[in-house]
Amino acid sequence: MTNLPTDAAFSHLDLAALIFFVIAWVGYGLSVGRMRGRLVSLSQIMNAQRESWARQMIVRENRVVDTTINASLQNGTAFFASTSLIALGGVLTLSRSGDEVLSLFGTLPFGAITTRTTWEIKVAGLAVVFVYAFFKFAWAYRLFNYGAILIGAVPPKGSGASEAQMLRAARRAAAMNIAAGNHFARGQRAFFFALAYLGWFVSPIILMLTTTAVVLVMWRRQFVSEIRAALLSEDPLKVREPNP
Repeated sequence: MTNLPTDAAFSHLDLAALIFFVIAWVGYGLSVGRMRGRLVSLSQIMNAQRESWARQMIVRENRVVDTTINASLQNGTAFFASTSLIALGGVLTLSRSGDEVLSLFGTLPFGAITTRTTWEIKVAGLAVVFVYAFFKFAWAYRLFNYGAILIGAVPPKGSGASEAQMLRAARRAAAMNIAAGNHFARGQRAFFFALAYLGWFVSPIILMLTTTAVVLVMWRRQFVSEIRAALLSEDPLKVREPNP
């Protein structure tokens, strides 16, 4: 078996790559939630649609459609929560195979020489990402559950409640749904950045490249995608010309 050094020192390039990773994650999250004007994100547009959906509940006597939509959102969140636990289990298994994996990475042309201790620290960092994702998905699931209760609390049409009371109840349901959606988005964002984080196992330069690639892909989907253009267009069918 290959003899591996035991010091745990990270290079300055490693630290710079890690700082770049964290800044990219935080900066992207802030930009998605706080852009205004023509740079409004897809998530913000969908939050407005959630409010529109809540207002539509006021005019419906039967809430089967609304509860079905909320249930589908909740089921999707449960799937990602369980997936994050499976991924966490895989990461913990990976931490027990350090010597074999280090030997493999040592043969890669761009692989950086690392130690068993630094390897375990990197694996622990990846585990933290998936733990964060699980907590976000689990909390989003709970909020969608609360949202279902608030949907049921909206006075139905013809109940005798005033329009102002119905509107307030609908806004509460929308606010809960938006909060759940925001936490779900943060958990899903953690999944994307977990893919970028894998680059650190090869080298800090690869980490910076994978982080940049992930940010660019997500930025495009949030701010310049066809889906966003369709939602902002008065006639979504005209956003994309049909193929001849």
